[in-house]
Amino acid sequence: MLSLFAERDLISVPRLGQLPGIVGMVLAVAVFALALRGVLANPHPSFVATVFLALGAALVHLGGLWAAAVAEGAGAIDATAAAGQLVLGGASAVIVVAALIAAWVAIALRRTEARAPRWPWEKDDDEQP
Repeated sequence: MLSLFAERDLISVPRLGQLPGIVGMVLAVAVFALALRGVLANPHPSFVATVFLALGAALVHLGGLWAAAVAEGAGAIDATAAAGQLVLGGASAVIVVAALIAAWVAIALRRTEARAPRWPWEKDDDEQP
């Protein structure tokens, strides 16, 4: 969406396909999910973890993009240029903000021990209304 609003490509490195961006995002989501699972294993996780989860997701995204670009044959300089365009263009900031919000919501739900809402007729007979 950011590229649509800005009316320009987020990564405009010649000879670089879509694969590096896809690999970077898949790795970022996987690492974020695994790290968040580890944080949520604690019954009372700290909200400070949201910062580390968000920054970790953004860094893994950039690292995955860089590595996939080099593996695709773009070379280290073009891969670094692509990663730099993501940082300077704001795409990495979008990933950080999205990860911050997602991690905060997940930790808040874990800390409050939220459950799915229930209709009054779903309650057990021994529960008080």
